[in-house]
Amino acid sequence: MKRIGILGACVALLLRAGPAAAGPPFRTDDPEPVELHQWEINLFSAGTWTRDATSGALPGIDANYGAAPDLQLHGMLQLDYGNSPGGPTGIGIGDLELGAKYRLFAPNDDDWRPQVAVYPLIEIPVGNPKFGFGSGHPQLFLPVWLQKDFGAWTAYGGGGYWINPGAGNKNYWFVGVVLLRKISDKLAVGVELFHQTSSARDTPDSTGYNVGGIYDISERLHVLMSAGSGIQNSAATNGFSWYVGLRLNI
Repeated sequence: MKRIGILGACVALLLRAGPAAAGPPFRTDDPEPVELHQWEINLFSAGTWTRDATSGALPGIDANYGAAPDLQLHGMLQLDYGNSPGGPTGIGIGDLELGAKYRLFAPNDDDWRPQVAVYPLIEIPVGNPKFGFGSGHPQLFLPVWLQKDFGAWTAYGGGGYWINPGAGNKNYWFVGVVLLRKISDKLAVGVELFHQTSSARDTPDSTGYNVGGIYDISERLHVLMSAGSGIQNSAATNGFSWYVGLRLNI
């Protein structure tokens, strides 16, 4: 039990090190909501490796629904896993994420203004923090996201503030930017740069990058992939990270 408890503490640290909020396959989100009365469902696996442990989600489901013009409702739940070198692998349900994205501005193509949206998210503690799955406390993320399209190029980004209660935890900031290019009718590739301030007393600030893309198998089915690493405190926060997903539009 002591060994499992140590593992749980390592996993909890890693799960706090990166925000759940993301615009698959990247961590940074965009302001575009799902189309009215349409579903966007992402089935995914993601993970992060550091010198102390490996943690992530296998599998996870991220569901979004266009509930009203410019309004998207969101829910995400995942089966978390984590292990430390020489230790056992722990598996358990993570926290439930709920949110609502509302686009404030949707300019025309020839308008100089970007799209702008707010996207508050709440993490509901349904995981078991005793074994490192979930924080044991509600968490709240308050971001603003912007986007501008330039022909085949799309730039989006922004950030927000995480309210992160709990012993040893700290409120923190997350900011990120993505540059995406349409290569063909089926393929778009992009690069992401992001930064996060310290989320806990024993967790340093982190900066990292991802390279990824979206491939359209059909109008309704899409493959999403990304991989990257930290460039600040990478050994402790993000030696290597990945995301693989399948998106279904209904």
